[in-house]
Amino acid sequence: MKKSVLIAGAAVMASIVYSISAAEWPAPYKPFSGKYTIYSGELGDQQTPTRNEIKVSFIVDGRTAKEMFDSISPDDKETCGGEGARARTKGNVWCTYQPGKDYRCYFGFDLRTGKSIGGGIC
Repeated sequence: MKKSVLIAGAAVMASIVYSISAAEWPAPYKPFSGKYTIYSGELGDQQTPTRNEIKVSFIVDGRTAKEMFDSISPDDKETCGGEGARARTKGNVWCTYQPGKDYRCYFGFDLRTGKSIGGGIC
């Protein structure tokens, strides 16, 4: 009986601690919209992944891309796209804004080495 009371008490305490820490977490994970592709070769000439070469490219859209875009500055001097298009780049993270098309960010990884690679092309 004492053992079950201790277990129940521990479960209640763990639940309380979890709910407090989740409510106070300053940077909670959020869902996002995006796409990915797993490939070999180059982004402009993607091939089926091989045993020796496998990469992943991510495209993130919408609100998440806007937050990423806003976190990177300044605007790139040259951009792809039409009038009003903007782009920002830091390392291998490239974010764009096109009026009427919204925000979009690109990044990738070489899955054999774990190194960051570009995830998008003009």
